[in-house]
Amino acid sequence: MSMMSPVGFLKRNARKEAAVPEPAPLPVFDTTEEAVRQVRSAGAFAHVVDGSEVVSKRMMLDAVAAELSFPEWAGRNLDALHDCLIDLSWLPAGEHVLVWSNHRVLAEHDPKAYRGIGSVLVAAAQESGERVFRAVCAEGGDAE
Repeated sequence: MSMMSPVGFLKRNARKEAAVPEPAPLPVFDTTEEAVRQVRSAGAFAHVVDGSEVVSKRMMLDAVAAELSFPEWAGRNLDALHDCLIDLSWLPAGEHVLVWSNHRVLAEHDPKAYRGIGSVLVAAAQESGERVFRAVCAEGGDAE
């Protein structure tokens, strides 16, 4: 009689846990178009980050930096992201809203990065200065 190793038994009998989706850290719109329309109707500047291919923290940091025209000197980490979002002095005066389209892609590929980016976006929105910053998520769709 052959004995099965405990590791082999566990691997064969392990059930896949059902993936629990990360809760969205921000208000969620059904489409990017809807989010942009509401942002613009409120008189704010809409800045759309298409997250359809964003699968890492670094990619998201780069995408936000590009969309919001971060200065060359801005770092690429969560602290630098926060500092830039509460400043935005290089942008026109007014309210600036980051619309994170297809946000669930990052949640599926890197839940830790998704939570980290989300928490920074929420904190920055609460602490923004003269140039008001807000952020929302959108499930998908193209922006105008």
